[in-house]
Amino acid sequence: MSNQWKTAIESLPSIFKYLLVIGAAIFIAFLFPEHVKFKYHFERGQTWQYEDLHAAFDFAIKKPEAEIEAERALLRAEFAPYYEVFPAVVDSQKAGFQKDFYQQLDSVREAGQFPDVLNRPQAYLNFGQFFLDRIYQRGIIQLDEEHREQDEDFEVNLVRGTTTQEQSVKPFFTPKEAREELSDTLFSSNLEEPEFLYPILENHLQPSILYNDTLTQRFQADLMDNISTSRGMVREGELIIPEDGNISEEAYQKLLSLREQYEKELVANKSRLTVFIGYFLITGLIIGVFVLYLARNAREVFTSLPNMIFIFLWLIGYSYLVYVVEELEVLSAYLIPFCIVPIVIKTFFNARLALFTHIVVVLIASFLTTLGYEFTFLQILVGVVVLLSNVDTRDWSQFFYSMLFIFLAYGLGFLGLSLIQEGDIQRVDWSMLTWFFLNVFLTLLAYPLIPLLERVFGFTSSITLLELSDMNRPLLRELAMKAPGTLQHSLQVANLAEEAARKVDANPLLVKVAALYHDIGKSIHPAYFIENQGAKNPHEDISDLESAKKIVGHVTEGVKMAKKFRLPKVLIDFIRTHHGTTRVEYFYRNYLKEHPEENVDESQFRYPGPRPRSKEEAILMMADSIEAACKSLKNPTAEDLDELVDKIISGKITQGQLERSTISFRELEQCKRVFKKTMKSVHHVRIEYPEEEKTASLEENPPEEEKEKKQSATEE
Repeated sequence: MSNQWKTAIESLPSIFKYLLVIGAAIFIAFLFPEHVKFKYHFERGQTWQYEDLHAAFDFAIKKPEAEIEAERALLRAEFAPYYEVFPAVVDSQKAGFQKDFYQQLDSVREAGQFPDVLNRPQAYLNFGQFFLDRIYQRGIIQLDEEHREQDEDFEVNLVRGTTTQEQSVKPFFTPKEAREELSDTLFSSNLEEPEFLYPILENHLQPSILYNDTLTQRFQADLMDNISTSRGMVREGELIIPEDGNISEEAYQKLLSLREQYEKELVANKSRLTVFIGYFLITGLIIGVFVLYLARNAREVFTSLPNMIFIFLWLIGYSYLVYVVEELEVLSAYLIPFCIVPIVIKTFFNARLALFTHIVVVLIASFLTTLGYEFTFLQILVGVVVLLSNVDTRDWSQFFYSMLFIFLAYGLGFLGLSLIQEGDIQRVDWSMLTWFFLNVFLTLLAYPLIPLLERVFGFTSSITLLELSDMNRPLLRELAMKAPGTLQHSLQVANLAEEAARKVDANPLLVKVAALYHDIGKSIHPAYFIENQGAKNPHEDISDLESAKKIVGHVTEGVKMAKKFRLPKVLIDFIRTHHGTTRVEYFYRNYLKEHPEENVDESQFRYPGPRPRSKEEAILMMADSIEAACKSLKNPTAEDLDELVDKIISGKITQGQLERSTISFRELEQCKRVFKKTMKSVHHVRIEYPEEEKTASLEENPPEEEKEKKQSATEE
């Protein structure tokens, strides 16, 4: 029973993995529109690439949107807004004037001011009432801000109670004109003290005709709704466009109208479930092919649930993003920065997986957007450009150059498509460049996304590796202090492994940084390793078994130190695998000689492993062994170094240390050539001249002179 439970628990990641795949397909399928897709693709100015198309039903020909908008703009320009007369304002202002007049009269009587007003108050009151009657008889209109720049012939619909009459605003006073009329009339009257009336009358010149926004919008909307959106009809059976016919403006509008009516008809008559099943099959096929690719060509992703989640989050996230943008309508799907996908995935994995994932994301997005094949073409093209531009998140200048290449790819690709479709550069929609610019700007989010995703999913980016290569990092500083010989060895291995990695298209930065840390465990007992020893060898005081434990222990101690200082898992794997499961041969053979009768436990002399699994781990193992072995040679010749490199790599192959790694025999040969060339350079091996050339050289240079030259070269 316990074995069954153990098996079930071990299979949980695989179950979740397949649930993830199925769940992603279902979720994305639900994002697709419920209506069917028109089965013909067409563009204005292109050739109709299908057979003769006849109308299967009657439908109206829609007007172009630009034409409808032009008609709306004309109606808006000719439409007379609604203004309403408010008699209550007139009554309240007149009553208010009389009240304020008597209050002001009482005030001046107490102060002994305005004697003429006090002697003839009724004359002043009558004048004010007469003036207000005359002003409000014409009316004071308060024009809306939108209408203030209109000329005096501007017409409005004037609402008086239940009647509406269209008339010009010319007869009405504006508030400014009413104040000017007051000033002109009052100060040219026979009243001796007009300044008494001026402030009172000015306060009661309030607009009595106001803009009615509600009525205006309602009647304007009714007018817009009455605009005809179609012109003419296409009857059932009528030829819409012949095979190889040119899609003119008229034919284009007919096809647009047919597509809209076609989708409406099928939505009404077809099952939504049928449409969903169709989209689910398409989504399932795309995702199924993608999973098959992961299983065959990206095992490190397929066998890891966190890696699968990471990859599928891009598919789900971008699908939902396209869905939201399409629903908003005011935005374009060209705004979405699809290039973030290949940039991030290439940073954590490789360019091939980045391109394949990008293509899958774009294929799914193409079914969600209404932008057509141009969208698919541009996004795939730009994804390829991103990978060819070699985006490097460690180098800001290179990163910005890549953004420039992305913008140029979008712009030139769109221009080419537009010229094909429109046939006239004047008709190119240059406003699309704004969307492309915003797209490129949002692509810059890839930079802060990389460290965030790195921490969430436990990846290791080039930015982190570059930080870890700093020689002031605690572990490297400790290694330099306690085991300087080991540090020099690590630096040599780093240079050797980096060159080999470049040659076979591995990750040179990863191998280099791994080489710096692969022997950090030696700082625990540095004197037991030859590169750190002085005059005395501590192995002379202990047994061969204890010596082997000290040597093997630098791997396990290194793993402990790496975990303590929170090095990335990928670097810890290099520490574990750089010796694989090889034996400590010297002490093992010594022990056999001293204990010939004993049944020796070989595992005590073996490194714990595991064996290298990646190309990079295999390169580090070979570089480590070769660099250490070549140091043991005294004054080696080129043949000595070549023979030693061949022997070490053959030994690794014979022992099965490279069986699990992804490195090929062809790549091994390339690495050999790099190792040989580099080690010859390190040991300053000179080319051996043929015998004839030596003789000629000696004849041209006497022995004494030759000796002096060699001595000089050595000093240099």
